[in-house]
Amino acid sequence: MLELTEDQKALAEMVRDFATTRIAPNALDWDERQHFPVDVLAEAGQLGMGGIYAGEEFGGSALTRSDAILVFEELAKACPTISAYISIHNMVVWMIDHFGTPEQRAQWLPAMTAMQNLGSYCLTEPGIGSDAAALTTRARRDGDEYVLSGVKQFISGAGTSALYIVMARTEDTGARGISAFLVPGDSQGLSFGPNEKKMGWKAQPTRQVIMDGVRIPAGNLLGAEGQGFSMAMQALNGGRLNIAACSLGGGQHALEQSAAYLKERQAFGGPLTRQEALVFKLAEMDMGLEAARSLLRRAAAALDAKAPDRVRLCAMAKKVATDAGFEAANSAIQLHGGYGYLSDYGLEKIVRDLRVHQILEGTNEIMSLIVGRGLVDK
Repeated sequence: MLELTEDQKALAEMVRDFATTRIAPNALDWDERQHFPVDVLAEAGQLGMGGIYAGEEFGGSALTRSDAILVFEELAKACPTISAYISIHNMVVWMIDHFGTPEQRAQWLPAMTAMQNLGSYCLTEPGIGSDAAALTTRARRDGDEYVLSGVKQFISGAGTSALYIVMARTEDTGARGISAFLVPGDSQGLSFGPNEKKMGWKAQPTRQVIMDGVRIPAGNLLGAEGQGFSMAMQALNGGRLNIAACSLGGGQHALEQSAAYLKERQAFGGPLTRQEALVFKLAEMDMGLEAARSLLRRAAAALDAKAPDRVRLCAMAKKVATDAGFEAANSAIQLHGGYGYLSDYGLEKIVRDLRVHQILEGTNEIMSLIVGRGLVDK
């Protein structure tokens, strides 16, 4: 049931080759220098990774969510940070392709699917995290324009992206009063906070997006007024699958590195693979990742099929996979002993990168809330 097709195997191999040659050799350096490799992202765009599940009309690859999780897992084996940013960019591209007018799609998608232009998703605010429907950024209609004012927090790509999808309040009616807007990066009144000093994800910028009377054409409204929150949540379903796949990729790389290390490392008169407790730990890591991968593939298939339980399954997969990936990476440090704590081995970077996956795209506590409410509200 979960076997990959020949096309999917070829897709994974293509991404693996790119990630192994263009991302993996540079990942530690980018992390140390906090360098955002926009040139390498453009190369990924040339291979179709800038619009993975966008239509072909404007340069998208028209792949399924089941295909996309293979892409993000392979990218994350090389660098979870870069894989995660490509996921966020694809959320933005999908929203324009799925909800945009023909004019909006023609204006923005060609350069974005090629990753010549990058995108940022702007929902979270300084005082508004999990309770996203309480956001306070305002959008006021003024003739043929909207005027946006407010601050968005923790925005990946901020300061570099050419386009920001901003969720802003057009009415004081809770989630139904939120609309989505296309805000160009060169808009007057748009500015950015300093790059945040983060535990991980250092190879992509994370800043506040500050809007002080930003004027945009009324034609930059995405969808209709009041639909923004629903669109943002639909985008997050796919984003949760992607970030789950990123966690699996990071965890899988840590597992493979650990297995190789235990075969080579000599102690107590032989390789560490003779130590049963350590082999058991490898088995636990493998079982956790494989179980999470199976659930993720089921969730992706449900999202592709628009199954009634797709939101529940996406939430489950996000929590289970991000927990499994982090636990595998953390265990890999322990299996490497003191060497695992050194940056040269790359394991501590994986742990730093994967930790935030349990927080973003909806915290894992919110994922449990979604699943739990589905049970008690039946």
